[in-house]
Amino acid sequence: MLQAASLTVVLSLLWLLLSGYWDNSLIIGLGGVSVFATVAIAWRMDVLDGEGHPVHLLFRALTYWPWLLKEIVLANLDVAKAILGVGGAKVEATMFTVPASQTTDVGRVTYANSITLTPGTVSVSVDDDRIAIHALTRGAVEGLATGEMDRRVRALEGISP
Repeated sequence: MLQAASLTVVLSLLWLLLSGYWDNSLIIGLGGVSVFATVAIAWRMDVLDGEGHPVHLLFRALTYWPWLLKEIVLANLDVAKAILGVGGAKVEATMFTVPASQTTDVGRVTYANSITLTPGTVSVSVDDDRIAIHALTRGAVEGLATGEMDRRVRALEGISP
């Protein structure tokens, strides 16, 4: 029930932001009908669960997202330095794997997507306990080798390190 209520709120806010209609009651009413129909269909399809709409991660995500944003900025700088050749940095494309210690599919997907969101790295494949990654710079390899992102995603899952 929590997932249905959360999905209703999220879809309603998204519809209002994307439609731009704030003063036409007919359009807003039709938007409300479409939101409730979407939630009803999702409920009927039985996709409103902890993996399909992981609302239980919301409060822990509020600490994870700022950290990820900082990592994205730092990775942007690392890639820019490598492309421009600043300070002897250069592009050194490589493939490697990192351990994925997450216990849920949502955790592994979050970890792989966080890697891909970070400039200069792309998650190529995800197994139960390993993620294959293509990286452009040595800094990207070293950053992921520390295991900090893996640890933070485990914390996001609610699993202590």
